[in-house]
Amino acid sequence: MFVLPPPPRYPQNVYTPTVPTAMATVSLETSNILSHPSGPEYQFTAGEGTYTIQDDVHLAVPPHHPSEAPTTNPNPLATSPTPSTTGVRLTLSRITPRKPPQLYKISATGSTRSNLATYSIKESEKESQSSHNTSSDGLATQLYNASLNGKTPVFGEDNALLTPALGKDSLKRKKPKTNIVKTNSSFISRVMAHEAMSKRILEHSPDGLFAFANINRAFQWLDLSATNDTKAQHLIKILFTKAHMLCHDINDFTKSSNHLDVIMGASTADIMWFEAYSQKYIRVNKNGMINPSPIYQIRWLPGSENLFLAAHMDGTLIVYDKEREDATFVPEESSTPVNVANGLGSDPNPLHINKSVNSRNQKANPVASWKISNHRINDLAFSPDGRHLAVVTEDGSLQIINYLDEQLKDIYPSYYGGFLCVCWSPDGKYILTGGQDDLVSIWSLIERRLVARCPGHHSWVTSVVFDPWRCDDRNYRFGSVGEDRRLLLWDFNVGMLHRPKTLSVRQRGSISSSAPITRNRAESQATMRFRSNSNLTADSIEAEGSIEHPVESRTRTAELPPVMVSFEALVNMNSADTMGSSQKSLMMIPSVGLDLKKTV
Repeated sequence: MFVLPPPPRYPQNVYTPTVPTAMATVSLETSNILSHPSGPEYQFTAGEGTYTIQDDVHLAVPPHHPSEAPTTNPNPLATSPTPSTTGVRLTLSRITPRKPPQLYKISATGSTRSNLATYSIKESEKESQSSHNTSSDGLATQLYNASLNGKTPVFGEDNALLTPALGKDSLKRKKPKTNIVKTNSSFISRVMAHEAMSKRILEHSPDGLFAFANINRAFQWLDLSATNDTKAQHLIKILFTKAHMLCHDINDFTKSSNHLDVIMGASTADIMWFEAYSQKYIRVNKNGMINPSPIYQIRWLPGSENLFLAAHMDGTLIVYDKEREDATFVPEESSTPVNVANGLGSDPNPLHINKSVNSRNQKANPVASWKISNHRINDLAFSPDGRHLAVVTEDGSLQIINYLDEQLKDIYPSYYGGFLCVCWSPDGKYILTGGQDDLVSIWSLIERRLVARCPGHHSWVTSVVFDPWRCDDRNYRFGSVGEDRRLLLWDFNVGMLHRPKTLSVRQRGSISSSAPITRNRAESQATMRFRSNSNLTADSIEAEGSIEHPVESRTRTAELPPVMVSFEALVNMNSADTMGSSQKSLMMIPSVGLDLKKTV
C-alpha cells in the first residue's frame, strides 16, 4: 500500500536573526523598495537593439489582518477551501495615451530552428541601414484614430431601459459618495495616503505613467513618472480586512486629468468602484448578494461609462452597472442554452443566458448574466472593435462570444491543460493564448482555426501581449512570460502562417509520422471549409453558425520559434501590460510594459 509522506511544516513567522529568541519580532514589509539594477544579467538583446532595466520596484507584502488567523501547517493535499489570491496584478495607465510612431518594415534572417521566414517591425530608420520606409502609419495608428472617432459599439444600446436619463447634471462625471479615508466600514481595515498626495497629483504630467497594483489584501496607486525615489512611494494604499483583491481595471473611456474610475474584484465576491482623485468609493454585489463566488477577472465594457463585466470563479459572466442598486438575483425563467453546432452533438456546457441584456427587468443589478462554464474563468479580453469577447477557462477552452448579441461563436480546446491568458492583435484578426501546455497559440478569428503554436517556455505561460508599436497590416510582434522566469519575444508575418510545419531532415516511415492521430482529427465539414478559405471577413463569421473545434495535432500545425529569449531574472507578467517577478517586482519596458532603456 502506498502511503503519502506527512506534509512539510512551513515556518509561519520570520524573525530578525540579530534579535534573541525571547525578544523576537515578526519582520513585516511596510514600504516599497526602489532599486536600480545593473550588469549584463539585467540586459537582453532583440533585433532592434539592447534593452536595459533601469528601475526595479519591490512591492511590500501586507501582513495578515489580526482577525484573520494564519493557517497552521498548510497541507498541499487538503480539500478545505482557502482564501483566493492571485499574487500581484498590475495595470499601467496614462491620462493622455501616446500616439504610436510611424512603423518601418525590415526582413530578418531565418531562424535555425525553422525555415519559416521571420520579420521585424522598427520604430526608427536608425535601427538598421537596411530598413525600407513605408508611408503607412500602421494599424496601431489606425486603431488610435478609430478610438478617437467613437466607433466602439455600446452594449445594450437597443434597450431603452439602459439609456441614462438626461438632466442638467447628465454631462458631469458621477462619483461615488463614501469617502474611503473617513469610512467606518469593516470591509476596509486601513487607508494610507501620501502626505504630499495632492501636490504630487498636480505635478503629474498627463503623459506620465500611473500604476495600480493589488497584492493580497492591499491595493496601491503609484506614480511611476516621478523623477526621484518617490516613484516607489504610493499615492494611496488601501488595506482590506479579510478580502483579497484579485483583479482590477481602469476605465479608459472616462479617465481625465480630474477623474479616474477604478473597479476591483475581491475574494469575498464584493466589487468596489473607486474614484482615485476624489478618494471615494461604493460597493457593488455587497457580501455576494447577486453571486457569492469570488471574482477572478473584471473589465470595463468598451465605450461604456457605467457598465463592467465580472468573471466569477463559478464560470459565470455578469454585467453590472456601477450606479444601480443590488437585488437578490434569480435566473429568469426564459433562460435558454445557446447550443454549439458540431458533428459530435451538443456541448454539455453551452452558453446559458440567465438574464439577457434585452430583459425588461433592469431596475437593479445585474444587467446581464451568462453561465459559460463549470470551471474557473482565468482571463478575458475584448476585441479592438468592441464586438467580440475572448474567454479562457481552467478546463482548457477558448470561447469567442459576440457579447453584443449574446451569441457563442467558437470554442477552441487547448493542446493540454487549462488556458491562463488571452489577448487580441491590434487589428483584431488574431488571438493569442497561453496556458498549462507551456505553449503560446495563435488563432485566426476570420479563418476560425489554429494557425501556429509557439514552443519556447519551460513552464506555464502566464501572460501574452501584442506590441502595437511594432505591428502593421502584415507583421506582428508580441511578448510572453511564464512561470519559468523567461521573457520571450516573437515576430510573425501573415504569409508565413499559411505554410506547413517544417519537416524533419530524418524522415521515418512509421505510421505515427505519416498518419494523423485519429482522436484529434474528428473534424466537422465546417472546420475544413474555414481552414482552406483565407478570404473571409468578420461579417461572414456572424452569418455562420457556432463551431466547436477539435484539438489540432502538433504534426499538422506550424511552429513559430521566438526571436528573443531573455535572461531568467524576469518572471510572471501578471497583466497584459506589465511584467513582475516572484519577488513582487515591477520592471518596465516601453513596448511590453516595463521601464527599460534601449540602445541600438
